[in-house]
Amino acid sequence: SVNVTLIFGLGRYDGVMDAYLEGLEKAKDNGHDLSKIHSVASFFVSRVDTEIDKRLDALGDPQAGNLKGKAGVANARHAYRAYEEKFAGERFQALKAAGANTQRPLWASTGVKNPEYRDTMYVTDLLVANVVNTMPEKTLQAFADHGEVLGDQVTTKYAEADQVMGDLAKLGIEYDDVIAVLEREGVDKFVKSWDDLVTTVREQLEAAAGSKQ
Repeated sequence: SVNVTLIFGLGRYDGVMDAYLEGLEKAKDNGHDLSKIHSVASFFVSRVDTEIDKRLDALGDPQAGNLKGKAGVANARHAYRAYEEKFAGERFQALKAAGANTQRPLWASTGVKNPEYRDTMYVTDLLVANVVNTMPEKTLQAFADHGEVLGDQVTTKYAEADQVMGDLAKLGIEYDDVIAVLEREGVDKFVKSWDDLVTTVREQLEAAAGSKQ
């Protein structure tokens, strides 16, 4: 099972799905059981709002204020639409006939960072079939306490997502730049976490070796 993570933008996501399909095709050619191959694509949500909200605040425009806290959900809804289109295509259908599974979207970064927003918005507003949501514990507890299950909140909201992203573009919010910033920051954080882990393991190994001398 493979988790492709740190996805923020639709362009990157399209490449991830294509890579998954290519992998399935190679697996099929090599005689593997496609039904045993599983994967998720982790699409980050709240960080998109954090970055775009910051840019909206800088505009100081009343219309900009009305768009705060809406980009993350709209972007994720667009991602799900891309998922539906990709896996409804002929390329995957041929693989599906051989037992292949879709690469399920996974909503990541679903903890609300702005206390002014509903603490369950990245769960309630992104409910849809065939998706995984990796909620942090605080969000999980909040949803268990007062979350609402209102049915499909994604495929029925594509027009709303289009409107939000269109309005952001009209205000000069550059989607590609936002995504580039988030990817760069995300990779830097992952690298730091890995370096910290390696350092901790090395120190513990050295300490253990020293205690045996």
